[in-house]
Amino acid sequence: MASERDTIFALSSGRPPAAIAVVRISGPCAGEAVKRLSGKIPEPRKAALARIRDPQTNEPIDEALALWFPAPHSETGEDTAELQLHGGRAVIAATLAALGKIEGLRPAEAGEFTRRAFENGKLDLTAVEGLADLVMAETEGQHRQALRQMQGLLGNRAETWRDRLIRALALIEARIDFSDEADVAADLVTPALEATRALASEIEAALADGHRGERLREGLVVAIAGPPNAGKSTLLNRIARREAAIVSPYAGTTRDVIEVHLDLGGLPVTLLDTAGIRDTDDPVEMEGVRRARERAANVDLVLWVVDASAPESARPAASGRPVWVIRNKIDLVRRPNQNNESGIQSNQRSEATFMAKKPLTDMVNERLTDTAQRNESKSDINEQVFIISAVTGEGFDALLDQLTRHADSFLAGAEPALVTRARHRRALEDALAALRRALKPELAGREDLLAEELRLAARALGRLTGRVDVEDILDVIFRDFCIGK
Repeated sequence: MASERDTIFALSSGRPPAAIAVVRISGPCAGEAVKRLSGKIPEPRKAALARIRDPQTNEPIDEALALWFPAPHSETGEDTAELQLHGGRAVIAATLAALGKIEGLRPAEAGEFTRRAFENGKLDLTAVEGLADLVMAETEGQHRQALRQMQGLLGNRAETWRDRLIRALALIEARIDFSDEADVAADLVTPALEATRALASEIEAALADGHRGERLREGLVVAIAGPPNAGKSTLLNRIARREAAIVSPYAGTTRDVIEVHLDLGGLPVTLLDTAGIRDTDDPVEMEGVRRARERAANVDLVLWVVDASAPESARPAASGRPVWVIRNKIDLVRRPNQNNESGIQSNQRSEATFMAKKPLTDMVNERLTDTAQRNESKSDINEQVFIISAVTGEGFDALLDQLTRHADSFLAGAEPALVTRARHRRALEDALAALRRALKPELAGREDLLAEELRLAARALGRLTGRVDVEDILDVIFRDFCIGK
C-alpha cells in the first residue's frame, strides 16, 4: 500500500442506489477536502448540513451531512471526515470525481482504512479480524462471536498473558544481570517458573476447545451425495426453501458442485449439492463425479440420498464423519393391491406418471414411524436413516429437525471460544511450546536458555496481536476487506 501520508477516500456504504451513501476521507488533507467541497470544516464530532459542490466548476452536487473527526480521536487515528450523501449513483460518482480532483487525495485500496487504524494503534490484529468476520457474518451466532473479537476478547487476554510473561522474563534477566547486587532477591527463578507454569495452563485450556470457534466461523458443511436421479437437488431446494439447483427427471443433470449458505436456528450451515456418483464415459460428468467425491471427503456431514423405490445402493465409507442415509422418493411407494403386486413401483416411469402418484399409504407411514423411533434410540449420530419425499415433504421435518440439532451439537459452546482462526491457534501453540520447553527440568540452572524460551513465547503472543513480526501476514489479513473499510 502507499504511504500513510496520502489522504484516501472511498464509498464506505453499500452498493448504490441507496437511501444514504457514506463517503469516508482519511489523512492529513481530509479537512481541506471537506472545506473545498462544502466551504467549511464542521465542528468536531457534530453533524452539519453541507452543500457539496465541485471545487473546480462550483456546480452543486448534493445537500449532505458532514462530520469531522480530527486526529488522533478518529477511527483511523488520522484526520477523518465523512460525507453522508443521498445514495444515487450520479451523486456518488460526482462526489468521488470531485474528491479525485483535489491534490493529495487518492482512492483508497481494499481494507486501507482498517489497516491505518491498526498501524495507528486503534485496533490490534485480532480486532481487525473480528471486524472482517463481523462484516461477513451470516448468522446471529457468527455475529456475536465476531463482535466479541472486535471488542478485544482474545486481544485483551493475549496482552494480559504477554504482560505477565514479560514480568517473568524480567525476573530471569535480573537474575542473570544483577545477581551480585545486594538489593536483588536471591531466588528470582522460582516465582518466574510459577508464573510460566500458570500461563502454560491457561493457554492450554484456551486451546482445548475442540476448534469450536473456527467451526462457528466456518459453519457446518454438509454434502448431499448419492447415485444419479435420487432427488439430491430437490432435497437441496427444499432445505434451502428456494430453487437453488436445477431439477429434472434425467440422470446426470448436476455436473458441478452447487454451494448454498443457510441459517439454521442462528447457526451457519453450508449445503453442497454434488453430481450423481456413478461410472460414466461422459468426460464432463466424469469431472463432476470426481469433484463430488473430493468435496464429500472434506465435509462435516454427508447426506447419502438414495431412491427408496430402487434397490439398496452401496453407502460411502464414513472416513470419520457422519453419513446419514436418506431414502427419498417414498411418494413412489404404493400400497400392495389385491393381486399381491409389489409395494415398490419401478423407477422407470414418465414424469407425468411420477407427478400423478397418490398420497403415501399407511404402510409408508408405519415405516416412517419405525425409522424415527430407531433413530431416536440410537446413541451414535453417524447411523441416522431417514425415509422422506423431497417432493411432497413427507418425513422432511424430522430430517430438518435432526439436522438443526446436529448443527447445534457440532457448534455447541463455540461462541465463548477465544480462538476463532487458524492463525490464532498457531500463535498460541507456538507460545505454549516455548513455555513447556522453559519448564523442562534440564533447563534448571540455565537462566540464559530459560530467558530465551520466555522471549520466544512473548514473541508468539506479540504476533497474535500484531506487536511484532507481522509484516508478512498483513497483506493476507487485509486482502479480503472491501474498498472503503
